[in-house]
Amino acid sequence: MSGAAFCGRRRSCAMRRGFFFSALLAVMLFVFALCGTPLSVSADSKDTEKRLEEAKDRLGQTQQAIGDNQETISSLTDTRSELQTHLDGLNSELLSIGERLNELDEMIRAKEAEIEETQRQLDEAERIQNEQYAAMKRRVRFLYEKGDRYYFEVLARSQNFSDILNRAEYIERVSAYDRKMLDTYIKNKETIATEKKLLEEERTQLGELKQEQIAEQSRVNGLVSSTKGSISSYSGQIAGAEEVARQLREQYDQQNDEISNLEKQLAEERRLEALSRASVWRSIGDVTFAEGDRYLLANLIYCEAGGEPYSGQLAVGAVVMNRVLSGAFPDTVSGVIYQSWQFEPAMTGRLALALARDDATESCYRAADEAMLGMTNVEDCIFFRTPIPQVTPRFVIGGHIFY
Repeated sequence: MSGAAFCGRRRSCAMRRGFFFSALLAVMLFVFALCGTPLSVSADSKDTEKRLEEAKDRLGQTQQAIGDNQETISSLTDTRSELQTHLDGLNSELLSIGERLNELDEMIRAKEAEIEETQRQLDEAERIQNEQYAAMKRRVRFLYEKGDRYYFEVLARSQNFSDILNRAEYIERVSAYDRKMLDTYIKNKETIATEKKLLEEERTQLGELKQEQIAEQSRVNGLVSSTKGSISSYSGQIAGAEEVARQLREQYDQQNDEISNLEKQLAEERRLEALSRASVWRSIGDVTFAEGDRYLLANLIYCEAGGEPYSGQLAVGAVVMNRVLSGAFPDTVSGVIYQSWQFEPAMTGRLALALARDDATESCYRAADEAMLGMTNVEDCIFFRTPIPQVTPRFVIGGHIFY
């Protein structure tokens, strides 16, 4: 077969495959757009299954956290309600203490008025006593100075015996009256003084009761202040717990979305794996390389494994070529590298920057050349990534696992 005929047959086959894979790529892009999560070369269906299970576990933990947090909010709310009830009781107690203090103030004022009136009576009694005592002293002095002559004169002026008796009785009565009145005023003064003392003792007792009520008022005020502080603290804790609840609800929604996306991603990966297993792999001789494929592949190898040993660089190139050979992926180097949601450097712009500067090293170009010749050190692996416990690798080269 001539070279031209051979190239024409290969071109015809390539066109048919290109149409088929273009349609397949359109479907894949639609599915990827629905998923919202890129399919990475660093994951396969087993990896996604494990990530899905982990996401479901996290969702369950979030549900448990939401329940626990709700119990915390309920407990804090109940405690705050109890504290509010206690605070209402303390405020009622304060009101009663205030009323009692007002009553005591009124009683003290009344008692002071009684004491003042008693003092006035005592002063009046002392005044009368003093006057009575002064009158008695004058009469006694008069009688003492006159002596018996006074009685003789009184009796001498009597007109008859009966008058004598009357005058003598008068003198005796005046003296007895003076004595009686003095005794009465002395007793009255003692009674008033005793009453004043009792009133002062009662006022002292009322003052002590007032001080006790003031101390109780101060104690209850302290409890009110402390309870208000506790209520404020619980309100702050409730607000914090409610914020946690809000964050947990957001996390729950995000995890639900993550699970949904992972389920879609898993379904697509399983479809790709099944398609890859069922498809006929081409030989390297059936691949048509475009101008610039070597440059493109070498710079991708640089972005993905520029710091890896040469074996790691060749392995990355081999994965790209395995995809080109597989019927589950595009059949060109550029198609594989720029397939949506596959190679991170192509998605983030790092590859474009490397291409603009031609960052690929000599070893990266050598790895690209050997991979494009069909050389592989990872057999038919079509995925690679940094190691994770969930994935059992077929090969471990440098800082990547291949499967």
